[in-house]
Amino acid sequence: MKASTETIKSAYKGSEKKLHSEAMAPQWMIYGTEKVMQYQLDKNLVLDPCILKEFPKPQPGHKYMLYAHVPFCNTLCTYCTFHRFLFKEYKAREYFVNLRKEMQMVHDLGYNFTSMYVGGGTTTILMDELIKTIELARKLFPSMGEVSCETDPQVMANPDIIYLKGLVDRMSVGVQSFDDNILKMIERDKFGTGEEVYENILKAKEIFPICNVDMIFGFRGQTDEIVCSDMEKVVALSPRQITTYPLMVTSQTKRSVKDSLASPPEVMAQQYRIILDTVAPHYNQLSSWAFGKANNEGFDEYVIDNDEYLGIGSGAFSFLGDSLYVNTFSLRRYNERISSGRDGVERKRTFSKHEILQYRLLLGLFAGRLSRKYFREVHNVRLDTALMKEVLALKLAGAIKENPEDKDQFIITDRGKLLGLVMMKDFYTAMDNVRAELRKPLKEEDM
Repeated sequence: MKASTETIKSAYKGSEKKLHSEAMAPQWMIYGTEKVMQYQLDKNLVLDPCILKEFPKPQPGHKYMLYAHVPFCNTLCTYCTFHRFLFKEYKAREYFVNLRKEMQMVHDLGYNFTSMYVGGGTTTILMDELIKTIELARKLFPSMGEVSCETDPQVMANPDIIYLKGLVDRMSVGVQSFDDNILKMIERDKFGTGEEVYENILKAKEIFPICNVDMIFGFRGQTDEIVCSDMEKVVALSPRQITTYPLMVTSQTKRSVKDSLASPPEVMAQQYRIILDTVAPHYNQLSSWAFGKANNEGFDEYVIDNDEYLGIGSGAFSFLGDSLYVNTFSLRRYNERISSGRDGVERKRTFSKHEILQYRLLLGLFAGRLSRKYFREVHNVRLDTALMKEVLALKLAGAIKENPEDKDQFIITDRGKLLGLVMMKDFYTAMDNVRAELRKPLKEEDM
């Protein structure tokens, strides 16, 4: 499979700005979409035990992105589904040392990367270690372009954030809401009031070429008025990018979240309509839930523009060739394996060509950039033939329609954007369920 970010980006053109969103999908269609996604994900996301000495070698002509995971936080948010542990400095420093060792091992295999994404956890938990890690990445992989990183709003007020200038091209800040009651309910008031968070980002956003603000909708008690106010405030803040995630309830969080923090699912379509009508007139839509001031820049869903990526660190995912690899979720085993010169992979799943095409169709719908040209040039198939049932279903649902100005490019309707959001939410929820299952056996000595 030829992976070409340039081909993807040239084939995909950003969505047009609209003053008002089209009609959203009826509730039965949303539920039906979730049922189909659940069936496919239950069937396909089954990982087999796999102990590797090293990753497969890179393939000539393929382009790769590097993902690095930092699984530490000072406090653990109840709704968060990512792989993370309570911060202990001695453990975090040992981990960063091994993270850089794994990066060196990947380099020695012959990998080069076009970009890097540092996720967490709280990636800035030890600023000096993060700086060393990014500096090493830029040294080992001189052709690396954009480096993206995540942090919390409080870090944006730390004077030391200036030391990341020139190292991080895109900083993503998890705000979630500016409403003080919502922040208190989800235990994010520890980062300050909505007004304080707003001011912190306003002061620090000029440090990075791209500042992204993450917002979440679908919290219980988060009325349409609150969603509208949040969107108006983030637009006034004017970051380079805005990401508006729906709250994701997984097997890991459902007991603490579903009944206490999550809104009923039927509110999602209405709140999504508010987001489109409030944000889309001022930004280009990069995906179902991401917006940017330019339509050709990277964003949180790096899987859209990168067919293949390699993940380092505990709990990191890699997609290489036709296979998904998952590193151990045990800090102890991760440190032991990397220290002994082996990689951290403990799970693997190899996908069929049809399953990979279905996955790329999902990403194309979600991105609002579904291209026949991409499937033809990258996967060597005719989209309408290889995925005939899926394309027909999307047309009948009113999610996509032919573009009279470009036969290679489908038009994604607002209904299609909503269904893409639903499908991607279900996909990430399933991936979070995988994380939960792999974390379940961990003992105290593994953390």
